[in-house]
Amino acid sequence: MKHVLIVIAACCLSGIGMSGRGYAQGRVAGAPDRAEGEGPWKQLIIRGVTLINSTLSPPMGPVDIVVEGNRITNVAVVGAPGVPVNEARRPKLVEGGKELDATGMYLLPGFVDTHAHIGGSQAASAEYVFKLWMAHGVTTIADPGCGNGLEWVLDQKKKSAENTITAPRIKAYARFGQGVSGPISTEEQAIAWVRSNKEKGADGIKFFGAEPHIMDAAIKENKRLGLRSKTHHAQVYVGRWNALHSARAGLTALEHWYGLPEAMFTDRTVQDYSLSYNYQDEQDRFGEAGQLWEQAAEPYSERWNKVMDELIALDFTLSPTLVIYEASRDLMRARRSEWHEEYTLPSLWEFYKPNRVSHGSYWFNWGTEQELQWKRNYQLWMKFINEYKNRGGRVTVGTDAGFIYALYGFAYPREMELLRESGFHPLEVIKAATLNGAESLGMDDEIGSVEVGKLADFVIVDQNPLENLQVLYGTGAIRVTEENEVVRVGGVTYTVKDGIVYDAKKLLDDVKEMVRQEKAKEKYEILQPGIYHHSMFK
Repeated sequence: MKHVLIVIAACCLSGIGMSGRGYAQGRVAGAPDRAEGEGPWKQLIIRGVTLINSTLSPPMGPVDIVVEGNRITNVAVVGAPGVPVNEARRPKLVEGGKELDATGMYLLPGFVDTHAHIGGSQAASAEYVFKLWMAHGVTTIADPGCGNGLEWVLDQKKKSAENTITAPRIKAYARFGQGVSGPISTEEQAIAWVRSNKEKGADGIKFFGAEPHIMDAAIKENKRLGLRSKTHHAQVYVGRWNALHSARAGLTALEHWYGLPEAMFTDRTVQDYSLSYNYQDEQDRFGEAGQLWEQAAEPYSERWNKVMDELIALDFTLSPTLVIYEASRDLMRARRSEWHEEYTLPSLWEFYKPNRVSHGSYWFNWGTEQELQWKRNYQLWMKFINEYKNRGGRVTVGTDAGFIYALYGFAYPREMELLRESGFHPLEVIKAATLNGAESLGMDDEIGSVEVGKLADFVIVDQNPLENLQVLYGTGAIRVTEENEVVRVGGVTYTVKDGIVYDAKKLLDDVKEMVRQEKAKEKYEILQPGIYHHSMFK
C-alpha cells in the first residue's frame, strides 16, 4: 500500500481551511536526552584556528579562542601564516581546562536558520532533524508556525536551552490563530490572541494572511508587546494586503517573497492568473508563482526603487528561502541530490514525490516551460535581494527544509550558495547566515559573531568555505589529488553550541544509521517518481 501523507506546514500554508490539509499537531517525537557533545568546560581553548567572522572583516589567523563555560572570553592573535606560533602570545590553559587543536582549520560563528520547521509526519523525529541541522553548523533556528504545537516547541526550546537534548537553540513563532477553534474575525479577537500568544511564551508570530483590519491590529499589537513577526503572504489575501502593508504595520520579516512583487505592480492590481487557476491545485499555485516577478516593476525603475527604499527604512528583514523553490527551476537537480540516498527518510522521500495531497509535491505536469519561467523568476528575485543588501537592507539565511526535495541541514549551505549566485561576496553570505540572522531574531547581543562576551557558538571546518561553500555540505566537496585520486574534503568537523563541542561527522553518522534502519524495516529503496519496487509503498 502506498503511503499518503496528509500534511501541510509553514512552507506555503495559507492559514485558511484547506480540506483537511492542516498542521500535523504533535506527530513528531521529541528529541531524546543528549548523548553527544563534550563540555562545557571551566575553560576551552580552540588553538591555531583561522577566524572568519561575520563583520565583513577578512579572515584572520592563527588565533586562539578562549571560552569559559558558554561565553567567549578572549580572541588572541598568536602568529602569522606559515611560521611557528608565538607561544608567548598563547593564552594559558587553566587546571581542568580543555584544548582543541584546530591548527589549519577555519572557525565561523554558529549558523542561524531563520526558517526551520522541526518536522511533520514526513520526518517524524526531532532527533533526525536536529542532528542534521547541528551537523551542518546550525546552532540557532526559528520555527515559523510551530506546526507540532506551541507547547511542544516550547518544551524542546527549554530542553535545548538547558542542553539536555542535542538541538539548536530554538525561537518559537506561533501561527497566527493557532489554538483557536474558529476564525479570528474582529480586531478585538486578534489583539486578545496576540496577548495570549506572548503569555504562553512564544517569541513571535508567523502570519499567512487575514483581512486587512485583522492583520493591521495583530501586527501592531505584537510590535507593541515587543515580539517579532514573519509573514508568508498567501495569494488568497495578498490582493488587499501585500509586503509593504505588513512592513508599515510593523512586521519584522518577510518569508519567501510573496507579497513583494505585488507591492511593485504598476500596470495591474492582481497577478495575471490563468482563468482556470485553482489555488487548491498546487501546480497552478506554484507554477504560476514562477511568472510573478516578471509582472512587477522593472529593476531600478521608480516603483522598484521606492518599495525597496521604504522597506529598508522600516528595518524590514528579507528571508528569501531561495533553496526551497530551487526544484521549480531544475527539478532533476533537486531530486537527484546525492545526500538523498543515505540521509533522506523513506517517509520524507514519499512526501517529496508528485502527489496531489502532500504539500509542495506539485510535479503533476512539470517540464521545460515551467522551469524556464522559474529561472527568469530567480534572476529578477536575486537582483532585488542583492541590491537590497547593497543598500543596507538585512537578508538572512532561511531554508524551509522538509519540502520540495530540500533536506534539513543540507539545504543550509545550498541557500548560502544561492545567495552567492545572487551576487553576494562570500563574506556577505557569512554575515547573512550569522549576524543578520541573529539581528532578525533580536539576539545579536548574544550570538551572530565571534566577540568577547557572546555565547560560544562556532562552526569549525578543515577547508576554507570562502573559496568553496560546498565544503560545508555534510557530504563535502570533490577534489582530485596530484596522484589523480578522487577524494572528498570538508564537511563541518565540529559544531560548538554553548561551549559544548559536537563531532559533526558523528552526528551525520547517527542520521545515516536512522535512515538505514528505517529502510531495512520497510524494505525500502529510493527510486525516482514513476518507478516502483516491491516494498509496501508500491
